[in-house]
Amino acid sequence: MKTSSFNKKAFQTALIEWFKLNQRQLPWREDQDPYKVWVSEIMLQQTQVDTVIPYFEHFIEQFPDPNTLADADQQEVLKAWEGLGYYSRVRNLHTAVQEVKEKYHGEVPRDREQLSKLKGVGPYTLGAIMSIAYDEPEPAVDGNVMRVISRVFEIDADIAKAKSRKIFESLVRDIISEEDPSSFNQGLMELGALICRPKNPQCELCPIQSFCRAYQQNSQSNYPVKSKAKKQIPFYYYVFVLENKSGEILIEQRPESGLLAGFWQFPMVEQKELDQSLILPFVEEIFQIDVQEINQLKSIKHIFSHLTWSLDVYHLKVDTIHMKSDNQRLVKLDQLAKYPFPVPHQKVINQL
Repeated sequence: MKTSSFNKKAFQTALIEWFKLNQRQLPWREDQDPYKVWVSEIMLQQTQVDTVIPYFEHFIEQFPDPNTLADADQQEVLKAWEGLGYYSRVRNLHTAVQEVKEKYHGEVPRDREQLSKLKGVGPYTLGAIMSIAYDEPEPAVDGNVMRVISRVFEIDADIAKAKSRKIFESLVRDIISEEDPSSFNQGLMELGALICRPKNPQCELCPIQSFCRAYQQNSQSNYPVKSKAKKQIPFYYYVFVLENKSGEILIEQRPESGLLAGFWQFPMVEQKELDQSLILPFVEEIFQIDVQEINQLKSIKHIFSHLTWSLDVYHLKVDTIHMKSDNQRLVKLDQLAKYPFPVPHQKVINQL
C-alpha cells in the first residue's frame, strides 16, 4: 500500500489533536505505567471497555505491580479474573510477570526483543506497551485500528486472516507519529471505538474525514473486509450438585491445561454418554451414594468463542459423599465464593 502521496504530518496532527480533546477518561490512562497498560490491554482483548473497568480497578488494587502479581497464588489470580473469560490470557500474564520479576527485577522491559519473548505478549500487546508506555513508534493493531485504516486506505485484505495483520502493521509503521506515538496509537483505537464504528460510522464528526478514501467513495460499509466466523460447536452436559446432610457440596478442579484450566466446577457428564432416565442409578454408582432427594434446577446455556455449553442441572441431597480424587473438595455453600468458577457454574451457584 503506497502512502507516498499521503500527507502523514497533517493526518498525525488531526488525529492526535482530536484524541487529546476527546479521549475517554479511563483508569489505565491516568499515567503511563507499563504494567497498567499491559494489564488493561490483556483485559481488553475480546472484552468491552465498560466490562473491563471494574475488573481492572479491582485487579490493580489487589495486584498493584508485577512483583505482587508474580507472588500471588494462581487460584487467587483466577478468582480476580473470574467472569472475564478467555482465561488463558491471565494464566499467560501470571507466567510472564513471574519472568519479569526473575529476569528484570520487576520492571516491564523497554527492550522490544525482551518484551516480545514474554508469554502472551503478541504483536498487538507489544506495540501497545512500547508506544503507550514507552513512547516508541511501534504499531499496535487491534480490530478498531484495522477498521479505521481499512477505510482510510480502502484495504481489501480480510481482517479475519492472520496474515492480513502484517499489511496493517506495515502501514501503521509507515504513518505513525515519531513525536507522539502514544497519542497516535491511542487515537486510532479511540476513533474506531467512538466514531469509525462497524455500523453507522459518524463520519461527520471524524477528524480524519478528508484523508479517508472510503468516505470520499461512500464505501464505508464495504470495509473492513471480514469473512464469517465458524459456528460454535454445541456441547450438552448434565451437572450434578451433590450436597450431604452437613450442607457440604462436592466440587472438583478442572485439569491444569485446556479449556478453563485450574477452575472449579460441579461434576459434569456429557449427555450423549448418559440417558436421562439413568441419571439416578448412574450418580449413585459413580459416587457411591444413596440419593435422598433430587431436584432439577433451571437449565443454563453459555456461549464461548468457539463452542457452547448447554447444562441440565440437578441438585441431589445425600447422606454422605466420598471424595474419589485429590482434585475434589467438600465445601459449604457460603465458602464457594472463595474458589474461582467459570461463568456457567457461577450461574448454578446463584440458583443454590
